[in-house]
Amino acid sequence: MTAPAVVTARGLTVRRGGRTVVDGVDLSIAQGEWVSVIGPNGAGKTTALHALAGLSHSGVEVTGEVTVAGLTVGRAARKEIARMIAIMPQRPIVPEGVTVRELIGLGRTPHLSRFGTEGPVDRAVVADVLDRLGLGALADRPAGALSGGELQRAVLGRALAQQPRVLLLDEPTSALDIGRQQQVLDLVDRMRRDDSITVVAAMHDLSLAAAYGRRMVLIDQGRLVVDGTAGEVLRPDLLAEVYQARVDVIVHDGTPVVLPLRTADDPDHGATAPLGDPEWSTVW
Repeated sequence: MTAPAVVTARGLTVRRGGRTVVDGVDLSIAQGEWVSVIGPNGAGKTTALHALAGLSHSGVEVTGEVTVAGLTVGRAARKEIARMIAIMPQRPIVPEGVTVRELIGLGRTPHLSRFGTEGPVDRAVVADVLDRLGLGALADRPAGALSGGELQRAVLGRALAQQPRVLLLDEPTSALDIGRQQQVLDLVDRMRRDDSITVVAAMHDLSLAAAYGRRMVLIDQGRLVVDGTAGEVLRPDLLAEVYQARVDVIVHDGTPVVLPLRTADDPDHGATAPLGDPEWSTVW
């Protein structure tokens, strides 16, 4: 039985400065699904995520219709939308002087009463997010003093504290090493499965995008090029056309892995040397 759609977009178009950035995108995303959005730089991925979240910017015109959990984005109250959908931006703005605990606590804002007072439930949610993201030891540290990777986890924590039905991630692992990438994405995936959260993630790493998103959406020049399984989207011919890249695609444990290929006419291409060769064993 197919899960009901929690996000739909019909003819989603975004224009900025007279230029069409997102062009007539149609999407239907089921509750609990993980959809990886890929495409080259400037393809319109971030703009599309912002439009799904109902974020408005000066000089930007959005047409078409987006609904989230039955609410029409752009018509429903902002607080109602914020209870349903959270976004982790690629370049977060962090209020000066706030601690990590306070930053994550900002995610509870849509759930607070009109007087804006935190209750035991809100504090428990923040404590749980701190623990699950491994940020407990940093809870009282100023967020502005964090490393890039630590701050990225804290900003993700703010989004998770909203307890959204839909979580939008814009390059969620760009400042993380491979271990933290896996930890953060595994955490998000567990919450997706345990809490039936829908995840829409714009990602540059195509192999990671395929590992977590069984469904992938490829966008180029604002248009939806293909919407399908990872195997249907990650084809060498298609990636060569869209990314202007030389790649091979292999399948490991049922998941496509994208391998960049070196230039064939490189004189050192494929060169090998025995272990211990001075030229190859120099410590730099």
